[in-house]
Amino acid sequence: MSTPTRSTIRAGIPLHNSALFHVAQFAVGDPLVYLEIEKEGTICIVRDVEFDRAIESVPADQIFVPADFTPEGGLSADREVATAQSAAECLYRAGISSVIADRSLPLSFAHILREAGIEVVCDLDFGVAERRQKSADEIEKLRQAQSVTEAAIEMACRMIARSDADASGVLIHDGAPLNSERVHSAVNVFLMERGFSGPKYIVAGGSQGASCHHHGDGPLRTGQPVIVDIFPTNKETHYCGDCTRTVVHGDIPSEIVEMHTAVLAAKAAGCAAIRPRITGAEVHAATTKELTDRGYNTGFPPEGSPLSFCTMHHGTGHGIGLEVHEPPLLDATGISLLKGDALTVEPGLYRKDLGGVRVEDMVVVTDDGVENLNHLPEGLDWK
Repeated sequence: MSTPTRSTIRAGIPLHNSALFHVAQFAVGDPLVYLEIEKEGTICIVRDVEFDRAIESVPADQIFVPADFTPEGGLSADREVATAQSAAECLYRAGISSVIADRSLPLSFAHILREAGIEVVCDLDFGVAERRQKSADEIEKLRQAQSVTEAAIEMACRMIARSDADASGVLIHDGAPLNSERVHSAVNVFLMERGFSGPKYIVAGGSQGASCHHHGDGPLRTGQPVIVDIFPTNKETHYCGDCTRTVVHGDIPSEIVEMHTAVLAAKAAGCAAIRPRITGAEVHAATTKELTDRGYNTGFPPEGSPLSFCTMHHGTGHGIGLEVHEPPLLDATGISLLKGDALTVEPGLYRKDLGGVRVEDMVVVTDDGVENLNHLPEGLDWK
């Protein structure tokens, strides 16, 4: 009895589907199918107007357009449906009755394949390890993205640190009150001019910084920590940066200095623990131990806790690449690390009465440790 031919499918819109873009290397905004059929190689199906560009860009053995695999009933006028019908017909002609899909396959493709009598099996691990283990080229793209991210962080932190303060403590920049929104705008322009885009970043001052992911709004004040967390995407390479620093304008409260010292020690402990085969849970434990040994807490504040309760209530970090958040996690559930994993290491401490302190670097797992892609200073004073 012969062994069934193993076939896989990735499909969707590469511009929005990072798993598909990773294999197709073609950031098109139309549906695309990438098939791997044992003994036949790789097949890409793209819209006809993208065919010539796909020939130059997509690493596939054969490239077709949907009309090349028109089923008996014809192709739908809907581009996505037509592409899915073409994929089903291609598999049918190859004698494929079952195909393995990754977690990102659109439901429309699964539905049409099944209607054509082709079994679709979702493999949650399909493609994950390949994306985690970054190539030298990918690491270089991450390095470049992180360099621009650091430049944006430095610009924002110096903008805050070099402002004046009025009698009420509100920062004044270029003759007008400085708020989170103005810093957001400056960061967006800075990144846009360098070919980067992204969501709303974090510029959270005072108590807003204590909520970890508050984007920040309203006036910034002297003597308060401001968390600046920027995580943009290079529009050309599609790889992301992610960096956080904390800045304080004027006199720095002693409690913030102590929190910052602990956070830096925790980051160093986390980085020192990272190597292939250690788990993300072990890295997280090394990070949090440094904090708890210094008298700080972990986890969310218990009900009724005072505003001065100081804790780290998030994981140590996460994978990064074509998306800001990718596997694996550095937290209590973290799995074993692989050589080539690109990770953030971002411990923080948060007090509702004072605000938050977080410092974040990007590292790559090497044979026996990590390479840190950051070069930016870690201090609180950015004058």
